[in-house]
Amino acid sequence: MPTNAGYTHRPASPIVFDDKSVKRDKSYRRYASALERALSLFDTALQEWADYISFLGRLLKALQTKPPEVNEIPNSEFIAKRLSQCLSPVLPSGVHQKALEAYGVVFAILGKDGLTRELRLYLPGLSPLLSFASLSVKPALLSLFETYIIILDPPTLRPALKAIVLALLPGLEEEGSEEFGRSLALLNKFRGAVGQRDAHTGDYIEVTSDRYFWQSLFLATITSASRRQGALAYLERNLPRLRATSFTDPNAALSNGPRINSQELQLPPEIEAVASPEPGLLIRCIAAGLQDEQLLVQRGFLDLLVTHIPLNSVIVQRRVVPEDLELLVSAAASVVARREMSLNRRLWVWFLGRAAATDADGSEPNSPESGGIRTTSEANIDSPIRYFERNGLTPLTNSLLKMFNNNLSTPAAKARPFRICLSLMDRWEIGGLVIPRIFRPAMESMHCYEDAAPCQDSFSEVLRSANVFFDGIQSRLIWKELIAMLSEICDLQASERAEPGLRQAQKQFDLVWFIITKFNIREEEMLSLHLPNALILILVSMRNLSREQTQSPETSMTGLIQSAYKIATFLLDLIPKRVFTMSFALPAYSAAPDDGQYLAGDGDMWKAIQNLYGESDNRESSKDYRLPSIELGSTLLPIMTDLVQNSLGIAERSRYLEAELSLLTKLVRKMQNFQGLNATAMLSSLARAVKGASAHVGDDISFPRILGLAATLEVVHNVLPRQQWQSDRHIRQIITQLIVCLWAYISPARPRHNVEAVRCLWRMQQISPNDRLVESAITSLMLQDGNRKGDQHITIDSARRFATLFAHSISASTTALDHRSDQMRTDPQADRRFEKSKYDPDILARPLLLLLENLDDSKPQLFMFISGWLQSLPNVLVILELLTRLLHATPHLVHLRSQGSRSSAFCKQPGEMWVNEAEECVYYLQMIQNIIKLRSTHVLSSLKVPVTVNHSVDDNVDRETTVQSLTPPDDHKPPLTIQVYLIQVCMVVFQRCLSDDCDPDQDTQSLRSVSSKLLQNLLSDLDPTSSMMVELETLLIKTLSWAVEHSEMGLQPSLMGCLQIVLKKRLSVVEVTEAIHRRPASKDYHRSISQISSYTERSDKNQAATIPAGPEPSVLDCLIFGLSSPNSRSILDQWVRFLDDCLPLYTSNIFEVILPLVSCISRSIEAVFQSVQSTYEKPSTDTVSGVEPIHSLNVLFNALEQVLARGHDQIIRDETKSSSLKSPEQVQGFFGSMVSSLSAEAQAARSATANNRLTVLLCFKDTVKVSLKIWSWGNDKRDTSSHDATTSASFNYTSVRLRNRSRRVLENLFAAEPLECLETLADAWQSATSGATTVMNLLHTLEASRPKNTMPAIFNAIYSRTNPNVLDPERKSSLTSELSDVQLAAFLVTYTKSMDDDALDEVWNDCMTFSRDVLGNPLPHRQTLPLLLEFIAELGGKIDNTNFGEQRRMRREIGDLFVRLLAALFTIKPLAFSPDIPSIPAEASQLPEDLQLASSHEASNTNDIVAVMASILPKMSNLLIETDRITTATATISAQILLPTFHWKTFPHNVTIHTLEIVKVMSRVVEVSKTWRKDVAEAFNDPKFFATVSYSLVENYWMPILRQWVLLDKEKLPELLSRLSAPTSAGIMFGVGASSARLETDRKAQLNLRRIAFIVLSAEEDAFMVNVNGIQEKLAELINATAASSPSSVTRAEIYMVLRALILNTAPVHLASLWPIINTELYEALSSIGHVARRETYNITCILQAAKLLEALLIIAPDDFQLREWLYITDTTDAVYRPSDGKPVALVDELADCLDNKAGILQSANAQVADDQIGIRKPLLKWKATKGVPRENLMDQVLKPFLRQLSINAFESTYRMESPDWKVCREELLRDLFDDSTLV
Repeated sequence: MPTNAGYTHRPASPIVFDDKSVKRDKSYRRYASALERALSLFDTALQEWADYISFLGRLLKALQTKPPEVNEIPNSEFIAKRLSQCLSPVLPSGVHQKALEAYGVVFAILGKDGLTRELRLYLPGLSPLLSFASLSVKPALLSLFETYIIILDPPTLRPALKAIVLALLPGLEEEGSEEFGRSLALLNKFRGAVGQRDAHTGDYIEVTSDRYFWQSLFLATITSASRRQGALAYLERNLPRLRATSFTDPNAALSNGPRINSQELQLPPEIEAVASPEPGLLIRCIAAGLQDEQLLVQRGFLDLLVTHIPLNSVIVQRRVVPEDLELLVSAAASVVARREMSLNRRLWVWFLGRAAATDADGSEPNSPESGGIRTTSEANIDSPIRYFERNGLTPLTNSLLKMFNNNLSTPAAKARPFRICLSLMDRWEIGGLVIPRIFRPAMESMHCYEDAAPCQDSFSEVLRSANVFFDGIQSRLIWKELIAMLSEICDLQASERAEPGLRQAQKQFDLVWFIITKFNIREEEMLSLHLPNALILILVSMRNLSREQTQSPETSMTGLIQSAYKIATFLLDLIPKRVFTMSFALPAYSAAPDDGQYLAGDGDMWKAIQNLYGESDNRESSKDYRLPSIELGSTLLPIMTDLVQNSLGIAERSRYLEAELSLLTKLVRKMQNFQGLNATAMLSSLARAVKGASAHVGDDISFPRILGLAATLEVVHNVLPRQQWQSDRHIRQIITQLIVCLWAYISPARPRHNVEAVRCLWRMQQISPNDRLVESAITSLMLQDGNRKGDQHITIDSARRFATLFAHSISASTTALDHRSDQMRTDPQADRRFEKSKYDPDILARPLLLLLENLDDSKPQLFMFISGWLQSLPNVLVILELLTRLLHATPHLVHLRSQGSRSSAFCKQPGEMWVNEAEECVYYLQMIQNIIKLRSTHVLSSLKVPVTVNHSVDDNVDRETTVQSLTPPDDHKPPLTIQVYLIQVCMVVFQRCLSDDCDPDQDTQSLRSVSSKLLQNLLSDLDPTSSMMVELETLLIKTLSWAVEHSEMGLQPSLMGCLQIVLKKRLSVVEVTEAIHRRPASKDYHRSISQISSYTERSDKNQAATIPAGPEPSVLDCLIFGLSSPNSRSILDQWVRFLDDCLPLYTSNIFEVILPLVSCISRSIEAVFQSVQSTYEKPSTDTVSGVEPIHSLNVLFNALEQVLARGHDQIIRDETKSSSLKSPEQVQGFFGSMVSSLSAEAQAARSATANNRLTVLLCFKDTVKVSLKIWSWGNDKRDTSSHDATTSASFNYTSVRLRNRSRRVLENLFAAEPLECLETLADAWQSATSGATTVMNLLHTLEASRPKNTMPAIFNAIYSRTNPNVLDPERKSSLTSELSDVQLAAFLVTYTKSMDDDALDEVWNDCMTFSRDVLGNPLPHRQTLPLLLEFIAELGGKIDNTNFGEQRRMRREIGDLFVRLLAALFTIKPLAFSPDIPSIPAEASQLPEDLQLASSHEASNTNDIVAVMASILPKMSNLLIETDRITTATATISAQILLPTFHWKTFPHNVTIHTLEIVKVMSRVVEVSKTWRKDVAEAFNDPKFFATVSYSLVENYWMPILRQWVLLDKEKLPELLSRLSAPTSAGIMFGVGASSARLETDRKAQLNLRRIAFIVLSAEEDAFMVNVNGIQEKLAELINATAASSPSSVTRAEIYMVLRALILNTAPVHLASLWPIINTELYEALSSIGHVARRETYNITCILQAAKLLEALLIIAPDDFQLREWLYITDTTDAVYRPSDGKPVALVDELADCLDNKAGILQSANAQVADDQIGIRKPLLKWKATKGVPRENLMDQVLKPFLRQLSINAFESTYRMESPDWKVCREELLRDLFDDSTLV
């Protein structure tokens, strides 16, 4: 393509001055020379206004030298420019008068033809004068228009008509002024002077001229807010009245009629002129006036509507399109937002017609003509309501709906329609018609905004406005809509129950729920009338639907039914109790008025409610639309009973049973009687349902149904009389069957419903008519499996179920029971079964005894389970107390206490199961013996509890008999414990055998045998100092003698064991006492794992035995296999005991087996844990394994602790032996003193002890990981919303147990090895992607990892990697974790941030010591110094939130450390010498700001100096406090970070967010302003500054920085202006280096101009208004540059950028003096398109920037530029409706026609605006459109399409009333400024 392809010659036009026509005679040359000399005076510096008058005088004299035959003026462009500058508003009126005199002379010289040719030069200077001219100037100005301009031909005036109208409108602002009449007359003359030639006759048509004038006036009113007052005055006097008389049928509905054009409807010519070619501009003119900010303007336009544009006008109703009518009505309705009565009165009159004028305030509206709307048919005037309904209702409703459906998310925009509607409701004629149509859409809009709101505060703000709107609506109207929505949902036909219909119905349910929960529905009328109607409608619909589902159940309706019940429950809760007894009076809709019948069926009630709310809204009283003569409670109760019975009969409806029962329960509570509840029928249905549910026992799906059945039974229990409840045999059967069903769900293998099933079982106990019914049912169930096999023994499955029942019953205790029955019971008198709500262990006595009978070896598996259960049972005290009470009440003990005297009260009763008294006593003692011999911690602690039993279980025994009666009462003795009591029982038995009447039968021997074994177990834990020891010793010796005497061989060994224990304890009393008071000889450092293990030492005999070298390897393999195999889970306890017995055998080689064992146990723990997870994640696919996973995990953790305890104890002993050979340690500092370095050979060789220790630590590491995984799962799953509601309690129970168990393991591990455990957690924190906070939460949860323990461990870990030689051996890390010192430092910072402020006192000394040690030798810590500096800053920040210690000293200390560490950081690791200065990649620069800030936060966890400084700098002022320290620190940061960054060779690409964040923070610190300003100045003046590629950096950082910079230094802009030199051509045309010198000058000028533009754009608005004149002078000098000057004309592009910056950030009033320069230069630049000769002066970059400047002016549309807009584009309707001659006059349109037709289509111009940006005017020439386009193709691909579309796009934007997008305009300018490719 040729290089000049974009520049084609265009033909000459009349607007281009032709120099060849100038006469070249002597007089003309003298005339031209005089003018040139006069113009040269203006180029000198004019300082005073007198200088301007002198210049104008010289100019007038030069003009008077014109030869008579010459009618032309040389240099007209310059003369027009200078005259325009003389009309600046800053000059006095004398200068203006002199300039107007010069204008008159010029116009006289030019004449009509000359002025026609050069009107574009002189009219722009005159146009703005009338808006600011003085009284003495205005007549002269108007005379110029009347004398010279009005006489011009219409083709000349037509393009400039809008500008002329804008120029004359200021004369109409003051009605009483002298120029008002002349201005009005002038406008009328121009109205008649502008026309279009007739195509046939060539004459000008008057109607056409009026049409064009009106359209131009409307456009001027739309675009110029400052001229609307004058436009309003003209419209009030000249706008024709658009009356309704033109319509032929006044009774027809205008708003519903078809739109017609002028051919179909004959209108008067004056009205046709206003509405042609279409009335859209008229509507937008009025709408713009109604939206004006000035109250007077709004009031005037409302008056104009009332008097000239009535709502029933034929133009408004038939010619205006609906969208435009909605625009007008919306603008009018928006005035009510001002809450101004004067505006509202006029609006009501316009909406309601002339008939409402008097109703508004008793008088006619205050308008220019008070006659109102006059029509020819006064008799046909409608009523106000009819008038509004026919003419304004539809457009007003549609406009409000558009406001509600607007996608704008700003709170003000969303709240605006609610406020408008609230004000419209002030007039019932309007609100009564509009609100019913917009209520539901308004609520839907509010509901959608709840999810679309950017934040909760925004939603709350809009909700407040919506609530005020809601409260202003009548209650009946609200509930009419709600009832209608509920009716639509509940009346879904079968064909509508497909997926789309159901989704829509669910949305409506959600909307109803939103309305009733977010808005106030608690008014009295709503509570007593409307809520009951809605409730009955829902419940009747549900009953009809349930009857339909009896035939064909549908599962697709589940969501809707549940939503309906939720709404019904909410409504029922709101209805007060008194409403349920109120009667309603309204005849049935279907009955005759006088038949007196009332409603009975569901269909009648349904239709009656719908008809009630569907009739007319004119109700006199609320009682007329209540329900028929019924009582609410008696109506609802049968409905709910039917619903419950239907759900009981249909298994598929069981999911709704809970909601229905809840409704029924609430209803019963609020009623005074239950007459409508058929409890007998419900009980029969319940019996059938329970029988059917028994067939599906064990299925997870059926469990909710079982709960519902139980709840139903409770409801029946609450309403049945007590006598009927206790005597009905069906109730006992139902309770028994329910317990059978619940028993299937009480299983440890399936913990999904355990807690819920147990709670339900105890509720059955509460309502049971017999106290022993539940007990007997449980007993039968436990024996059921055994009965099937022909025996009476329970199975292990039953044992497991009972253990689960017992555990959850004890843990639930009193708080777990449901007290709803007590609250709902209406009878205040209640017997014992209703009062009993606490857990009573006696109810489980018989099942418990059956279970304890199996504590023998007859069934090994059952025995192992029961024994393991009792050992792990925390509440074994309950069992012991129960057995103690039963034992105490046995007749044998009663006989022994009575010392041989039998009483009839203690004799064996008929029907007792015991053969004799001793047998019963042996039975209970044997059970107690079996429990105590287990030797668990809980059993031993329970024996120390005092006896609390005061009565016997058996009713035949006196309940007041206490166990204290066994011994004489003594007030000075300690409380009698269970242990002492049982010892006394054994002593009584032995005393009995020593008496003379001892029974020799077998039962007595068994009693003595059991007592001896029991005593042996009891004595092992008896206090040696007990007073019973002497008595026991004597008794045991006597008894043993008796046994020898009577040959009791089985009794002797146990007795000897008892005696041995007693003797040993008595002899050890003194030794124990001495051991307690003995003090250690030395203070040793011990690390013990005693917290981990409950391991007890073996007996002395076992310890003294010789331990072999170790078992065979096969034993270890067997252990591993047994522990890891899933088949051995049921006997895991025995395996762990086997392991415990085997571990002492591995004393010599324990380190060889510990690692495989720990690995095996860890894998087993993970496998079991996965099964626990799958139980809740996949509940429908789990299978019954018969193993309790929670118990398995506990056992495995115990095994793991035992193995670790053995290994750790052994390594401690080995290290103690090795350390005993070394010299004693000396007292040292925090990290100890430096020790002598070891030789290379010694460091390379690792000792056996070190290897063994490494093995143990690896095991610790694996255990910490496993425990952390389990603890994290429990922590993350606290929210059970994702699980089934029926499993939430069980899930919480399981997760809490797992978390507690893993936490105890971690506690013990941290207590033993805090450093290694901490490093393991730090490694997990480093590798975690989303659960990093879990590690911190765990550290703050564990007691062993308190900050006082964790902080030193972190310090040791860091030192182990930076300088390990300074640490003691026991403080060094094993380095098993792959953590670097930088990662540990980042972990330290994060931990410090998460640490509680109150914990600072625990770690302060350690932190200070560590920091000083680092400062003492910072070189090893050089990589972590930035993070350690952040650590110091975090500590300083926490000081402000604490009050411990001396605050001043601490602040001074922390500030000193910060300053010293900062100096050390930059001394050791200076940024200036860093090989890799931080840089921002190109792709990262395009990231959004939030992502860049996120990356900034992530960078703070690294050792990036700049990122760390950016994060801690905001805290520096509070950290250092003193000004000197702050100044020193910031100076250091500036010298070490900012200065190297800004001076680096890669600047500005190395500048990151963190760097500028530092500068941004420093700019807010007053004390350091000099420091950062110097750095910013150096960066800003760098020639590479505008090569910054990141727009985010420029907008979010550089601009705020420069804004603060110029705010502190006002002389920056004048300094930059001083760098600009005027163009010169001397000395550069010849010589070596002339071209390069000129290029360098051009580059400097370009950079300085861009700096000026960037500063102006970055500063506050109008910050440089005082510098506008200085900028104008420099720009005027540079504009004169040529292609050969220095600087050259290449700087014109930057000049246009400066002008764009001034326009965007300076008020137009301050730019008045610039407009002549802007106009002249812009016109010249665009005129150069197509002229090859001017290509060197105006290159393609210059033309592109000129086009962007023009577009910016068109978008922003300043008032002064609108007066010149016609020069560039067609700004009237000719842009759309081009005149018949088709010849464009505007420069852009002329260029578009002259250029070739090969231009493409600008993509950005045709791009549709996004929905959320409608109404925003954006530029067409975006940087994306020009990016990547070669310079030689810019004309064809970019500029030509732009020129073609500019006029039409500008007109369409005005027609759409779009507002400028300031942000995008600024962004486009920034993109151009930072495009260094356009620099020379």
